[in-house]
Amino acid sequence: MLSQISQAALVVARAAEEHGEPAVNPWFIGAGVLAFLLFLLVGLVWFGGGRDHS
Repeated sequence: MLSQISQAALVVARAAEEHGEPAVNPWFIGAGVLAFLLFLLVGLVWFGGGRDHS
């Protein structure tokens, strides 16, 4: 099992080296995920705003 994981990691690393720069900047992906999670957090706080604590 461990050898399969390490082989898969080597294949991914080789593919990343061959392609060079990613098509989309990773900072944009991270910012998008952060915005989505903050949106979910605001929705959760808004939904539970008037409820009593248990």
